[in-house]
Amino acid sequence: MIAGFLVGIQWSSAQVISFEKYQLANGLKVILHQDSSTPIVAVTVSYKVGSKNEDPARTGFAHFFEHLLFEGSENIGRGEYMKLVKTNGGVLNANTFYDRTFYFEILPSNQLELGLWMESERMLHAKIEDQGIETQREVVKEERRQRYDNTPYGGLLDQTMRRTFLQHPYGRSVIGSMDHLNSAKLEEFMDFYRTFYVPDNAVLSIAGDFQSEQVKAWVNRYFGTVPSSTRPIPRPNPAELVQTTERIDTVYDNIQLPAIVHSFKMPAQGTPDFYPMSMLTSLLSQGASSRFQKSIADRQQKAVAVGAFPLGMVDHGVAIMYGIVNMGVSVDSLNLAMKEEYRQIREENVQQSELNKLLTQLESDRVAQLGTVQGIAEQLSDYELFYGDANLINTEFERFRKVTPADIRRVANTYLVSTNQVTLYYMPKPKP
Repeated sequence: MIAGFLVGIQWSSAQVISFEKYQLANGLKVILHQDSSTPIVAVTVSYKVGSKNEDPARTGFAHFFEHLLFEGSENIGRGEYMKLVKTNGGVLNANTFYDRTFYFEILPSNQLELGLWMESERMLHAKIEDQGIETQREVVKEERRQRYDNTPYGGLLDQTMRRTFLQHPYGRSVIGSMDHLNSAKLEEFMDFYRTFYVPDNAVLSIAGDFQSEQVKAWVNRYFGTVPSSTRPIPRPNPAELVQTTERIDTVYDNIQLPAIVHSFKMPAQGTPDFYPMSMLTSLLSQGASSRFQKSIADRQQKAVAVGAFPLGMVDHGVAIMYGIVNMGVSVDSLNLAMKEEYRQIREENVQQSELNKLLTQLESDRVAQLGTVQGIAEQLSDYELFYGDANLINTEFERFRKVTPADIRRVANTYLVSTNQVTLYYMPKPKP
């Protein structure tokens, strides 16, 4: 599957997540979080490879490998990878986004060694052969049909990102081009694997019920001899084109009701302005009392659905606002109503009480998100992989607490402006 949106609101400082971090000689970073409250454990591996790292002529490789690497290994037969986990009482999955690919198994704690062995097999001995490639090509094609081509508004994010980032690879679809995947040869897949699936491009994060010394011995046994990278790892981050005017475009799709999408480039997660911009989008769309919902959906009744979310990525961020028009309402009317909400935030300070309520909602959401060993392992891994600081899981929320009404107004006047805006009219295809 392709990962959902990463909002970036983090754990409260009052809830400290303890962990141990170390690094193997081959460059693999290891993070351990012990929690013996239940006899389960999450074994996760994040690789610093997403759609942005791909060859522009071979898009879709990162997401394709998320599927391909469940095919098996030199020591795990085809189709046996998932069976091994499920027959031992576990579950497993993976996801891909612009910046990384993430794999996990949730297992009974007495099967931790099994999970570590299986992930080391994925890293060192993955089975990459024509039969598996052909099988997964068809799987990815079917996923594209279900999630994008045959789902109303399924292509909305891809179409928006394509017009927001004209130079940076964030403008490319995560699922990529089926033509590129069909044209690729076996050796190209092997090169991708040898380049990115190496220990010095990964974080192994384990959370749950285990004994620390035993886990370290297993980690060393299964991962310590995996060779580190012997080739450069592509890290493209081209300068984005300077935008001087609003970009406006129209896309036609198999939908019934038109939609409007606005996107605004903003700084990456971890930068100072990311936090007030992230809170600004939540202010517009978080819950039934949000500004979009109260004004546009309830009072004006111009939209059947309206919302906003930030994508906190490594090189850039983007704030995306959307609305699906109500019956009998013109799409231009909804467009203007959304722009009016931006104007009010630019010109009037939000109330501190409004921010306090938002902080409570965000913290509650985050407590729920980190209420599982998988959630904790994943967040520790992401913070270490992207920022080299797993302890952000404990400290980043304080950055949101420091946001003031003046900060919200300042970033609105900096980023929520027409010279930084993409407007996409997402329209029903004309009837024959």
